[in-house]
Amino acid sequence: MKKGLIGRKIGMTQIFDDKGNLIPVTVINAGPCVVVQKKTAAREGYDAVKLGFSDIEERKLTKPKKGEFLKAGVSFKKYLKEFRLNNSSELSVGDTLTADIFAKGEKVDVTGVTKGRGYSGVVKRWGNHMLRMSHGAGPVHRHSGSLGANSSPSRIMKNTKMAGQYGNEQITVQNLEIIKIDPEKNLIAVKGALPGSRGGIVFVRDTVK
Repeated sequence: MKKGLIGRKIGMTQIFDDKGNLIPVTVINAGPCVVVQKKTAAREGYDAVKLGFSDIEERKLTKPKKGEFLKAGVSFKKYLKEFRLNNSSELSVGDTLTADIFAKGEKVDVTGVTKGRGYSGVVKRWGNHMLRMSHGAGPVHRHSGSLGANSSPSRIMKNTKMAGQYGNEQITVQNLEIIKIDPEKNLIAVKGALPGSRGGIVFVRDTVK
C-alpha cells in the first residue's frame, strides 16, 4: 500500500465527463490527516503510520488517548487508523496528508460500515420468497419455512440464511475510479456507491488489484 487517508462520506451526486456521459459519484471529504505515530520494523516488527482525522475537544478524550496526542505534539483527533504504507519511512510524526496524494483516474479501495437495519427477517435480509397471500398459507407469509433435513443429519446446518442482524458491518468496495479531486477543499469524487450513511467515516487506500 502506497497511499491511505481517513475521510467522511458526504453523499452522492452526478458529474458529466468530457464526452457528456453522466457518471454517478460519491463525494468524500478525505483529510487532512496528521501522522500521530510512526511504527518501524526495528521496534514494532513492521512499518506503518497511525493517522488522525477530525478535531475533537480535549475533555472528550481519555487520559491515555490524550497522552498519545501530547507525546506526538499534534492536535487532538477523534478518529485514528493505522496504515501500512510502503513509504512510511519517509513520513514523520506531525506530517499532514491531504487529498492531493491521490490523482484523477487512479483506482482506490474504500472501506466503510454499512447502514444498520437492526433485526430483520429472511425476506428483507436475504431476499427469500414470500408464501402465497391467501388464507391457506396461515400467518407465516414472511417466514423462512423448513430449515432442517428430515433424515441424516437431522439438524440445521451452519450458515443457513435465517433472520438476524442486518447491516452494520464493515465492507470494502474495490477498484473505484477517482473522477475528480478538489485539493483546496480536500474532496474526492469516486465513481459508484460507498457503504454507510452520509457523514460516515471511510478509509481510502490505493487499490490492491
